[in-house]
Amino acid sequence: MSEAEERRWVTVMLDKLAAQESKRMLGDGELAERAERLSGQYLDGRARPASVRWVTNQNTRWGSCTPAEGSIRLSHRLQGMPEYVIDYVLLHELAHLLVPGHGPRFWSLLESYARTERARGYLEGVVAADRLPHLPVAREE
Repeated sequence: MSEAEERRWVTVMLDKLAAQESKRMLGDGELAERAERLSGQYLDGRARPASVRWVTNQNTRWGSCTPAEGSIRLSHRLQGMPEYVIDYVLLHELAHLLVPGHGPRFWSLLESYARTERARGYLEGVVAADRLPHLPVAREE
């Protein structure tokens, strides 16, 4: 395969990956439906948010919850991450509607979600990768 063919195939494959990612992006409506399903499955339907939406102003948190308003906001940085990671963050915020802090009662609500530790590890990896020094991109000669 020539360099030109290789570049063309890389472009084709990156376009295909981008198309797949865009299909997986959830809108606010789908996010609210997912929250309802997760609440029913893991919290006996007790967590009922008034609103669930993506936001672009959370760059240090993955999600936030205002229990008094019943609002849940997820950082746009989660978009395109594996579904189990988004589900974990959403379930975490749903649990805050029932228990505000991060005490034992809060964490016991998340015990039934089998991918909690995996999702937390994934998010920790993303944070760690962001802190790594970025190497300059090699230029073609």
